Amino acid sequence: MKIQIACQDKHEASKLASLIFIRDGKETYISSILNVFDNEVVVALKDKSAHSIVLKDDYQVELFADFIQSVLDGISQIIDTKAEDDIVEITKG
Repeated sequence: MKIQIACQDKHEASKLASLIFIRDGKETYISSILNVFDNEVVVALKDKSAHSIVLKDDYQVELFADFIQSVLDGISQIIDTKAEDDIVEITKG
């Protein structure tokens, strides 16, 4: 399954793509969603740090949260991420 998430800008898209998936280890680095503020998502990483990612709007936040939940629950895993301009394409299997 693939989804495209629109971020506020190219920098936020690059940040999301790098935080969500580590290519070398084929692992998801996000461990949970800590909070949501309008179009901003605060995520916890496996190293216990927290980071905010600003998406285009609150609809994108809802799409991302719904999509990533099965990954956080261990049901699915991220296979690939690709950032192009302000869009991040996330593939899970």
